[in-house]
Amino acid sequence: MHVCLLSPLSNLDPAALEAAMAAAQANGCDHVVLPNPFAQDPQGRLADPAADDAAGDAQLQQWLALAHKHGMEVLVDLRIDEIGGGSRLLQEHPHWFRARTSALPDPRTQRGTPEIAQSRFAYAEEGAGLAQWWSVRLRDWLRGGLAGFRVLQPQRVPATLWRSLIADVQTQVPAATFLAWTPGLGLEALRRLHGAGFDAAFSSLAWWDGRGSWFFDEDVALRSLARRVVATIDPDAPSDAPLPLQRTQRVRLAAAFGDAWAIAEPTALPAPTDTDADEAPTIPVEATHDLRLRPLLRDGALTAVAVEPLGAAPWLVLLNSDRDHLLPVPGAALLRLLGDSEALLSDQSEPIQGDQGGTLEAGEVRVYRSVPARPVLAAARARTPADVAAAAARICIEAVTPSVDDGRFPVKRTVGDRICVEADAFCDGHDRIAVALLWRAADARTWSTAPMRALGNDRWRGEFPLERLGRYEFRIEAWRDIFATTHADLEKKRAAGTLLAVDVQEALAQVEAARARSRGALNARLKAILARITRSDDPSARAEILLEPGTAEAMARADDKPFRTEYPMTFRVEAERRGAHFSSWYELFPRSQSGDLARHGTFDDVIARLPHIRAMGFDVLYMPPIHPIGEKNRKGRNNAVTAQPGEPGSPYAIGSADGGHTEVHAELGGLDGFRRLRTAAAAQGLELALDFAIQCAPDHPWLREHPDWFTWRADGSIPYAENPPKKYQDIVNVDFYASGAVPELWNALRDAVLFWVNEGVHLFRVDNPHTKPFPFWEWLIAEVRGRHPQVVFLSEAFTRPKPMYRLAKVGFSQSYTYFTWRQHKAELQAYIEELNTGTPRECFRPHFFVNTPDINPVFLQQNGRGGHLIRAALATTLSGLWGMYQGFELCEATPLAPGKEDYLDSEKYQLRVWPERAPGDIVDEITRLNLLRRQHPELQSHLGTRFYLAHNDQVLYFAKFLDDAHLARSRSLVLVAISLDPHAAQEAQIEVPLWELGLPDHGSVAVQDLWDGHAFAWHGKQHTIRLDPSRPFSLWRLRAGATS
Repeated sequence: MHVCLLSPLSNLDPAALEAAMAAAQANGCDHVVLPNPFAQDPQGRLADPAADDAAGDAQLQQWLALAHKHGMEVLVDLRIDEIGGGSRLLQEHPHWFRARTSALPDPRTQRGTPEIAQSRFAYAEEGAGLAQWWSVRLRDWLRGGLAGFRVLQPQRVPATLWRSLIADVQTQVPAATFLAWTPGLGLEALRRLHGAGFDAAFSSLAWWDGRGSWFFDEDVALRSLARRVVATIDPDAPSDAPLPLQRTQRVRLAAAFGDAWAIAEPTALPAPTDTDADEAPTIPVEATHDLRLRPLLRDGALTAVAVEPLGAAPWLVLLNSDRDHLLPVPGAALLRLLGDSEALLSDQSEPIQGDQGGTLEAGEVRVYRSVPARPVLAAARARTPADVAAAAARICIEAVTPSVDDGRFPVKRTVGDRICVEADAFCDGHDRIAVALLWRAADARTWSTAPMRALGNDRWRGEFPLERLGRYEFRIEAWRDIFATTHADLEKKRAAGTLLAVDVQEALAQVEAARARSRGALNARLKAILARITRSDDPSARAEILLEPGTAEAMARADDKPFRTEYPMTFRVEAERRGAHFSSWYELFPRSQSGDLARHGTFDDVIARLPHIRAMGFDVLYMPPIHPIGEKNRKGRNNAVTAQPGEPGSPYAIGSADGGHTEVHAELGGLDGFRRLRTAAAAQGLELALDFAIQCAPDHPWLREHPDWFTWRADGSIPYAENPPKKYQDIVNVDFYASGAVPELWNALRDAVLFWVNEGVHLFRVDNPHTKPFPFWEWLIAEVRGRHPQVVFLSEAFTRPKPMYRLAKVGFSQSYTYFTWRQHKAELQAYIEELNTGTPRECFRPHFFVNTPDINPVFLQQNGRGGHLIRAALATTLSGLWGMYQGFELCEATPLAPGKEDYLDSEKYQLRVWPERAPGDIVDEITRLNLLRRQHPELQSHLGTRFYLAHNDQVLYFAKFLDDAHLARSRSLVLVAISLDPHAAQEAQIEVPLWELGLPDHGSVAVQDLWDGHAFAWHGKQHTIRLDPSRPFSLWRLRAGATS
């Protein structure tokens, strides 16, 4: 339906009207809308619809002839909600109307003729009379040659009366057309017209900006009240207000949105062979009655609309409402949003297929037809025979925890832990299932087993202990528990009083079958149960025996486990020693322990330091490489490329004529000196940790003895190591996949570790493991821990999170972290929460080093003693593993240059002298923090950390607890608050987590200040705390219970 609105042209002379009709015909119009030829006011009200208007009849016939000449049908405007106040119809049926006048009544004069008569359609009797009268009148006009009416103000007449009136008219004149003029009506008004029976309604396309969602809401409402929606391209009356979209855009959209449109400027349109609308594909005519518009994408100036005909493939309409700029077409997104299409074709541009979309010209409207996606059919060879499908697992086991990458890697725990295993397990139907947990140490031949208990929602849980050091394995199996199902049914039927003898007989048959397949004592036990049952003929008495716990237990032991299903993966657990998750590391360079810059330190000098280190509460003494240092390309002071005579060089340049990774630097005291240190450290309760750095000085023996373990340049030179932006001219790297490296190099590195394990070293800090192959580490750690499960590897991998987590998966027990660079409250909290969830929780143990010989954090450089206290408090309370490099306790943080993370006069390249104490040091605070860590198990892991609200971004506030179960039992936790401001005191209002202890918000809790031992009580959950730079942290023990 193509409509030309000529209502505003009523005053044109016949020649102008004929020109307009000719233009309308030229533009494809098949209907023309004219004003009602009978007398009406500017608002379309008929002055007297009951009058015989010969002039109007003549005018109508003249219009009809003119329209038919141009091949168009005529519609006239119709408004029935109001008529003129002088109408004969009002005089004959005054009760059908409510007269209205704008003049105020004057009691001194006789009431005059009203201006307007409002139809009383809302009243049943009056409305029915009006509808009957208008039905007769409209049929008279239609018999004169009219095609139908454009109904103005349709919302002022109830939909039920419209439906009755239209049906009555179309019964006599089936071709009569009723169009509802609806632009600008609100959604509520449109909804009230639902089911009115109009043949078409008009959209507000002319006023749409191409983006507003109201247009689509209107379209939905219009299609519920009329069989067709006519897109209004032009307003039906002149307006000075500019319209949002260009006319050519409106024409193309109207053509694309169903090919039913209305224009009001026929002479302004070009010929149809030149118009943009003619170039665009449109919806097939037969499909336009039943379609919907679905907005797909509104992104800036781009609007994408799916036009979906009922039972046909959708079309896509794109609009660029920006008149000045091109827009890229997001092809892949549009195909996904449209759905079920593999390509979009257009006569105007390249197709949209895959990621290809092209561009949309400024102001362009483009229409695509969709190509339905072809189905992918299974090849005959891929089809599964029914007997094979029937043999598949009937019981589903899913979502097993704990696991890392669904069992590809082991989870990490500590000896003495109980592993809590959970899984989803379910089957079709309502029968009961049994689920069992099986576990063993990796060197055991047999599996232990225990039933898992149902938690609800098909979740099951079981536990097993880690009693030995090393690797454990566990599996999960499930089967249909036939007797448990019978047992439950018998209980229900007995309770409901519906127990039948046949129910008992079926249960009895199951017991007999179990006896028949059992042997020994179990057979005898079941036989005895059967004998007891058969002594009675009473079904209730028999059921009583069948429901006894002893019967259920015996039947469970005799279960033949029908449809037994085992999860396809055997999961692994690494049970490590306590030091793998809780320890405090102190790092020093042995050569700097002599107290004299002129004398190279020895292991014996380190022995003299041990009491002080132990007194501070450390349990691990970690030393950088202790091997011979290369002479070639030796580094000088402050990383100078060339060393001066007598300078010691970097201990990371491993290897010289004196040996490599299994030898000890002679000036340190040789292997005998190391053994003395190991013995003395053990006597102090300290464990030694060594640096395992897979790198070589250019004069390492391996370059001479195994050149095929390295990569050489064409000129015979070997490239030195780099870790951008750092360069290591005194180091070269091995090539793990060089021609002679596999397996010789791999075995040699393993043997180097085993050498030191045999010397009593069970802790290894591994230098830059992320620059070595992951398969190598998985193999090496398995080789070492398979022989010596007490060995712990610490990964020094400052790299991206995923490689760091992969190293943990392949076997590293601990890892350096991003903690060093996390300084603000939000980022600290986010990082700890990340480490407490998902895969990191199961395998990644963070080791919070506050500084290293390579990393002098800017925060420490700039913030003095307060900054050192803050970082010490954060490290010792947020993780079970923390470490520091010598000098931290003295607040030494002088940088090589401002902003640089290198230390001035770094020990990596020269000797230093360190006192045990210095003015302003934090030795006492570190000692106290380490003591609190040992005394309170909650502080011995990063797990069990929960952050709470503190109304100050400079205050980090959190609780530490072992786990939720222990928290619920003990009703006790440790609270920690740390100021992140090293210079000023900070106050914060905090919420005391009374709810965690099972207390109401107004409850009271006993509090002990762990730093000074002071005990008191907190009443209610809102409190204010103050933290001072001299001690920018507080720790409290909270216990629910009586308070004094």
